[in-house]
Amino acid sequence: MMKKRTLALMLVCVMLAAVFAGCSGETKSPGTSGGNDTPSGPDTVTGDVINIGGLAPLTGDVSLYGINVNNGVKIAVEEVNAAGGILGKQINYIVYDEKGDATEAVNAYNKLVSNDKIVALIGDVTSTPTLAVAQQAVQDNMPMITASGTAEAITAVGPNVFRACFIDPFQGELMASYAFNRLGAKKAAILYDTSSDYSVGLKDSFVAEAGRLGMEIVANEGYASGDIDFKTQLTKIASAGADVLFLPEYYEDIALIAPQAREVGFAGTLLGADGWDSVIESMDAGNLPSIEGSYFCAHASLKSTDPAFVSFVEKYQQKYGQMPNMFAALGYDAAMIMFDAIERAGSTDSAAIIEALKATDYTGITGHVTFDENRNPIKSAAIMTITNGDYDFVETYSK
Repeated sequence: MMKKRTLALMLVCVMLAAVFAGCSGETKSPGTSGGNDTPSGPDTVTGDVINIGGLAPLTGDVSLYGINVNNGVKIAVEEVNAAGGILGKQINYIVYDEKGDATEAVNAYNKLVSNDKIVALIGDVTSTPTLAVAQQAVQDNMPMITASGTAEAITAVGPNVFRACFIDPFQGELMASYAFNRLGAKKAAILYDTSSDYSVGLKDSFVAEAGRLGMEIVANEGYASGDIDFKTQLTKIASAGADVLFLPEYYEDIALIAPQAREVGFAGTLLGADGWDSVIESMDAGNLPSIEGSYFCAHASLKSTDPAFVSFVEKYQQKYGQMPNMFAALGYDAAMIMFDAIERAGSTDSAAIIEALKATDYTGITGHVTFDENRNPIKSAAIMTITNGDYDFVETYSK
């Protein structure tokens, strides 16, 4: 059985990369123009490669997530291939751009299965496309792990679906607990996207935990996906006397909502979840004061001093010329969990890989991972705050 320490030793062997330069450690990216290009490279698992599929929004509104997840996966592929691959074969990673769209994601998944003959899937990235793909993948019994799809329903689709991130109920409950127990909030407000599985799931769990704690929800406002003017809802929230405003959104919406919240007079603390990652990078410098002092939960801190995490950040910067976000780290861990499972399974048989995934006991760069009965990871969360236009780690927190 290949333990996590075996993978760690494999990663030390990255210097052997040149030996395998002619193999398929380079990621195939056939889908950046809509997934219509034909990927190059072998399309069989009986030769010298094992085909692993990937799905991510590499263009579009949530591309910052997809690009980072995909980059993290590619680093994992290169490291493992440099150390000899898995089952004595090189990994051929084939990724399609699904543009953040559920229909595009399902079409790309079907292409990965029928054309590219993948044995496992790393993807998707955001919750709605991931859920759509999971519903298709369960019919194929395809081993699947999402780095960052947090909607609770994703892994409930079937026993072949896993994730490397914590789930929406955990995040919503955690942030309600943090607001009440650490920030002393007595009254909370919420603004959420009524059409987003991610946003609705976080809202529901926050409300439930607030009720359990005795924290009053004084405003619970929704908006439609694609809206850019939130002042009507925010004016109601500002007049409700909330101590905190929970915004269970992705970074591109936060960049619009936060400045408007301050414009209408909301002076309380803004709260969020892992979708806030990259919010600073997505905002104009003049609007950064609107999120100063905000808190959100993350899978780990980019300022971690853990040697493995530091090494990953250095490699990412060398390869891509910029700092990763936490989605890159989750992509790396999701890939390593899948590769570890295939190695322990001893074959590319779907059922064997799924059983090996269930038995995962892996220490990654975002923490130690085992899976519960619903194939969700058992792990803690980092609380982050925004200070002087930068992310600061506050503490590791569990409710």
